[in-house]
Amino acid sequence: MITEEMENIIVIVVVTFLFSALIMPIMKKIAHHIGAIDVPRDVEQKRHIHKKPIPKLGGVGIFFAFLFGYMCFGVPSIRMNAILIGSFIIILTGITDDIHDLKSSHKLLGQLLAACVIVFYGKIQLTELSAFGYNLNFGIVSIPATIFFIVACINIINFTDGLDGLSSGVTSIFYLTTGIIGIYQGRALSLEMILSFIMLGATLGFLLHNFYPASIFAGDCSQFMGFIIAVISLLGFKGTALTSLFVPILILGLPIIDTLFAIIRRTLQKKPIFSADKGHIHYQLLGMNLSQRTTVLIIYVINILFALTSILYVLGDSKAAIIIYAILLAILIWFVFHTNIITDKRPPKLKDIVKKKINGN
Repeated sequence: MITEEMENIIVIVVVTFLFSALIMPIMKKIAHHIGAIDVPRDVEQKRHIHKKPIPKLGGVGIFFAFLFGYMCFGVPSIRMNAILIGSFIIILTGITDDIHDLKSSHKLLGQLLAACVIVFYGKIQLTELSAFGYNLNFGIVSIPATIFFIVACINIINFTDGLDGLSSGVTSIFYLTTGIIGIYQGRALSLEMILSFIMLGATLGFLLHNFYPASIFAGDCSQFMGFIIAVISLLGFKGTALTSLFVPILILGLPIIDTLFAIIRRTLQKKPIFSADKGHIHYQLLGMNLSQRTTVLIIYVINILFALTSILYVLGDSKAAIIIYAILLAILIWFVFHTNIITDKRPPKLKDIVKKKINGN
């Protein structure tokens, strides 16, 4: 029998899903009108997979669905005001970048400003990190640690946004997992969980249009999904709904690992950290002659395994969580040694041939 609480949750998800799904065609028209179009181009190591121009204001559509969900189901508060202001800053930065490419430093400035609103106006801070019986207290570095965490989450999801349905699917898995944890702990209608269910509906509605073959991209407004993930993680941590901040880190295990490898790879290649390349995990899978759809589905499965690990951890079954982690770690080690995710292992002559083909020589 469905309880009243479950009925409320279903209503939140369905309403925001329908709003998101129905607003996306409108966002496509607006994107075409203002020139927010992702046009394939033969640069950046042929990083673009799509063959035709795609509108890229899907992230704005998710934001509108989020606002609609908040108006229907949210409760006004200082924290919520901070979240709305920070979200607007992120969306404004993303729209500007989608129309006129911004410098990485300018985008980072917008991210830092949004993070500062959360910390100083919303009074939401990261004070400690605990996992498997160990505890790390941030003390006087609590504020910079919180700002770093928010900016990191924003960019982790932004880096993930490389294939049709990838970032929206990965974030949907996160929102669903935190929602399940909230239901289990009897906190399903707390602020962080309401945000999770609103965003679950919003991202699933977008995924309807974004899964391969995508008719709309999130664009640089994909930063918004990462921003809300950071907020939910910090609120859940303070409200004990997520037991510790380690839980959302578990859920985002694969995107975090991919981002760390990207930083290492670009550092070794003496490239800017925010520069684009073709070394991400999803590109490595494509290089194994897998289709876009198969690649995305494989990444979904891996993310679900990380999500199940986090649920087991919250349930107190740390042994099962460690076993799954060991399996995932073994897969990861194999993957590193069999791909070019950190360094290009191709013979020098082959590199030259590929380089000539990329340059059209």
